[in-house]
Amino acid sequence: MKEGNILIKNASQIVTCSGNKAKFGKDMSDIHIIENGSVVIEEGIIKAAGKTEDILGEYDENNYEVLNLENKCVLPGFVDSHTHFVFGGYREEEFSWRLKGDSYMDIMNRGGGIVNTVKATREASKEELIGLGKKRLDSMLHFGVTTVEGKSGYGLDYDTEIKQLEVMKELDDIHPVDVVPTFLGAHAVPAEYKGRQNDYIDFMIEKVMPYVAENELAEFCDVFCEEGVFSVEESRKILLEAKKLGMKLKIHADEIASLGGAELGAELGAVSADHLLHASDKGIKDMAEKKVVSTLLPTTAFCLREPFAKGRYMIDNGCGVALATDFNPGSGFTNSIPLIFALSAIYMNMTIEETITAMTINGAAALDRADAIGSIDVGKKGDLVVSEYPSYKFFPYNTGVNIVEKVIKNGVLVYNNGIK
Repeated sequence: MKEGNILIKNASQIVTCSGNKAKFGKDMSDIHIIENGSVVIEEGIIKAAGKTEDILGEYDENNYEVLNLENKCVLPGFVDSHTHFVFGGYREEEFSWRLKGDSYMDIMNRGGGIVNTVKATREASKEELIGLGKKRLDSMLHFGVTTVEGKSGYGLDYDTEIKQLEVMKELDDIHPVDVVPTFLGAHAVPAEYKGRQNDYIDFMIEKVMPYVAENELAEFCDVFCEEGVFSVEESRKILLEAKKLGMKLKIHADEIASLGGAELGAELGAVSADHLLHASDKGIKDMAEKKVVSTLLPTTAFCLREPFAKGRYMIDNGCGVALATDFNPGSGFTNSIPLIFALSAIYMNMTIEETITAMTINGAAALDRADAIGSIDVGKKGDLVVSEYPSYKFFPYNTGVNIVEKVIKNGVLVYNNGIK
């Protein structure tokens, strides 16, 4: 029997989320459920999905590893499309400051924030970062994540930005979870460039980005377009240069203030615009029209005690929403998928079906991979999540609890009740 050949049968629900591109507006509610379903995976690729009686009439169980999943629900592997999971050091002290009333920008202006993590990440060896990254990916896998995006941006120099991306490349090679790398050199301005913002931007554009592109270390380029960080004009300059080098675009937009980041993402044809807590009505309209995925990060708003992004309003106005954890050492030190489900359904007024779409096919679209992952469709990767309960509605209902029982990656059972 070949590795990657698996047959699932008798699942109470197969939630296929069928599609090969992002779902926008009302289409986000369409998650395509097969009752009493089966899935066939051969050599890591989905071969068939349908009613159990139909599948077993066509496929011989003796040719597969068979999982009998009565009273279980099966979904596509979750896609966490915005994280900063490769970093050194922690910022628990800053978290306590925030609890006492300091704002994100207050902490940044005190020398904390991103630049604090930069020091620790510069000092960490590649081996240390690989060890930490592997542990974090293990945790994500247990939550049902089969593909994750990771950003650089904790180096803000040549050597460490490259080091972070090389660590992600190695982790992608050695770990079951697929890692999609993003270059985020424009995350902040390091201390050595204080007062010389234009010089730093030129350094990134002229020295670092060409090497990243030439060596295919990142699929995407991102920029922190925010008041007091990088302006709309500066962000446009950086992203246009990245586009010339063949990188696809993302943007941290309108997290702290309504600056026009969502509009810029739409203007430049970004694959996604992320955060969007303070996106303007025009920005929301532009994203919907230009089919830019709106990636919302509710755990960050929760940890910062900020109002949540207007997920309900965005969907009602034709946006395609993805959800992600923003896992990072500062504003959101959590990779909890159960918390994402709870916050989006309870506080952001998204339906359960919309949250499922946002964590699967729309998460895949936010990484420009909706043709290969994010749904249970023939020809896609055999990445599946098995819930211990019979219905997908248990994900927010069993609030804050991890109900993932099994994870299948490329047709291989890689997580089973905590035993890999």
